[in-house]
Amino acid sequence: MDLTQFVPMFGNLAFTLVAFVVALSVIVAIHEYGHYIVGRWSGIHADVFSIGFGPVIYSRTDKRGTVWQIAAFPLGGYVKFMGDSNAASVGSTDVDPVDARKTMLGAPLWARTATVAAGPIFNFILAILIFGGSIMYDGRVVDPITFGDIRDLPPDYATELQDGDVLVSVGGVPFSEDGARVDVVGRAPLAPRLDYTILRDGQEMVVEGPFPMPAAVLGVTPRSAADDAGVRVGDVITAIDGETVFAFPQVQDIVAAADGRDLNVTLWRDGETREVTLAPRRMDLPTADGFETRWLLGVRGGYFFSQQTEAIGLWEAVQIGANQLWATLTTSLSALKHIVQGQISTCNLSGPVGIAETSGSMARQGTIDFIFFIGALSAAVGLVNLFPIPVLDGGHLMFYAYEAVTRRKPSDQVIRVFMFVGLGLILSLMSFTILNDTLLCP
Repeated sequence: MDLTQFVPMFGNLAFTLVAFVVALSVIVAIHEYGHYIVGRWSGIHADVFSIGFGPVIYSRTDKRGTVWQIAAFPLGGYVKFMGDSNAASVGSTDVDPVDARKTMLGAPLWARTATVAAGPIFNFILAILIFGGSIMYDGRVVDPITFGDIRDLPPDYATELQDGDVLVSVGGVPFSEDGARVDVVGRAPLAPRLDYTILRDGQEMVVEGPFPMPAAVLGVTPRSAADDAGVRVGDVITAIDGETVFAFPQVQDIVAAADGRDLNVTLWRDGETREVTLAPRRMDLPTADGFETRWLLGVRGGYFFSQQTEAIGLWEAVQIGANQLWATLTTSLSALKHIVQGQISTCNLSGPVGIAETSGSMARQGTIDFIFFIGALSAAVGLVNLFPIPVLDGGHLMFYAYEAVTRRKPSDQVIRVFMFVGLGLILSLMSFTILNDTLLCP
């Protein structure tokens, strides 16, 4: 047996685990810091701030008496407040009456509510900052569309277009009408070479170029057929089952017609060609009316050129980030609703294994994609933590809502029973998602 054949597998596994730990640690640190800092502002003292569980690898104590530590198992974290008998702030230890106000259980209702809610809120803030930062980094596409750099493509895609050309039309189809963008890809003639009407140095001229959206891979969906087969961003699909393709819509049509059948795909990569076999997978995609299920390879296309952009302001970026967060949350809730109703597959639920695989896949696609993934995952973590399930932040907030209405706290016995039930629900869900990721929807 040649043991060298396992080196790439273990290398990918190590990379995936590192990416997962980095993503999770960032999100957990932000979440727990939200609890800590708002608790501190509210007069609640934190004894321990921990990233990870188990044996302590590193720790230090600050001037306020809080122990900051990193533990051996980086799959979560916690803030242990004064007087808490455990990291979940359930139960209490004996505390000097003078210090009772500094404990979570002895603090006013408003302070406890703000401290608990701060964790998910900080996750949402992180998501907004990442989404907004992404749009600030990329910039806004200038209008009218102006040609930028040409992507690395096979020689057949050669074009006379130059950096700075203003695009007027392609194949007789304008890029914009009445100030609105036009679906050029859907309306342009499906041909390998088309005429582009452009403005260059103020003069209108016609030059030749390839179909605007070639069969190039600009993005790979994590845990898709393409991802599992090693398809990379920058690959160009030149043929499927021996049939030459030059446009991304052709790929979509062939995949849809294959109805899940294995496809022999020829890829161009860095001047060389290679063959891969891809089995399209059924995937549920959000639409304006809910979800639709389609056969997909898991690749995303785009123009064969980059578009020149302009900078946007900080406030506008924050607004765009907030809108992206809202879209992420509403889509996630809609997906959960459709799963419960049996309208889409439970394969849309991912657990630790699926999240780890996605972390590795996004990290391999580049730093920007990985950071964007951290933003999306932070939004998801914040949302899940608000579910009214005991053990989660939403469960604590549910108890506080009961206290606000009835003017009395639930008894310790009631809280412990609910916590036990909540823990059972969380463990059951985690077990199901792990089964989903490894056996049902690998």
